Amino acid sequence: MRPVRVRTVAAAVAGLALLSGCGSAGGLQSTGEAPSAVGPARLWPDLPPASAAPYDYGEGETARIPGITVPGDDVHRLDPVTVAQAGLKAKTNRDSGLDELADATVRQIRACRTAPGDCPVLTPYYFDLTGDGRDELVLGIRMPERQLAVRAYRADDGVLTRIMSTVDAVISVELAGRDLILRAPSVISGYEYRTAWSWDDRQQAMLATRDEILRVPERRGERTAPTSTAPPSESPTAPAPSETPSGTPTAPAPSETPSAAATSSADGR
Repeated sequence: MRPVRVRTVAAAVAGLALLSGCGSAGGLQSTGEAPSAVGPARLWPDLPPASAAPYDYGEGETARIPGITVPGDDVHRLDPVTVAQAGLKAKTNRDSGLDELADATVRQIRACRTAPGDCPVLTPYYFDLTGDGRDELVLGIRMPERQLAVRAYRADDGVLTRIMSTVDAVISVELAGRDLILRAPSVISGYEYRTAWSWDDRQQAMLATRDEILRVPERRGERTAPTSTAPPSESPTAPAPSETPSGTPTAPAPSETPSAAATSSADGR
């Protein structure tokens, strides 16, 4: 081990010599002293820490979808309406009771075959949210009071699992990298909520990894930000396919994301 250490020190000295040479030639210049790092100051240090979460918002909750098999783990081959209907019978791994669909929405989902015009299941999207090289299925379900249920499903060994489920009043749903970004209106004029949902390997679910309230930049001739009473733009509704899908559903361009507006419930807002 001693010779290795000698070579390491020698290499470090040579590197410093090169840097000194570059500095004298005008390559590297000092930008001044860096500000001192200030650590966080803990307030009320004698306060005992909480031992359990006071509320369960359904984060990290998953559910196996009964009666659905995924040949080749290819979610493109699934009928989105069939998935939504089967999901009504799904049992979560942790019963929070916070993601139950409204009774009116449940009736509409069950009647998607006979009343496709009222089917609340929107056109599906397909993205690799987990980074495993296979697409996941992302569904939007219109809810009363202009809310939107957003759900993501992962196929593994032929089994379909719901890895994300939230209900929110959204301005838009966007994809950034492998994250799903939900933008929701704020009661504060000129601001909006943005929640990033990301895949977590440990939990094997999508988690709300970042939740923030941001100021909306003003634009000429446009309002500063939508409010909770602003009407949403129309969202495409998924056509009710046959019981046995004849082909892969075609998703619209990612820019055509669904919209809605009301109040948030996914993060307790």
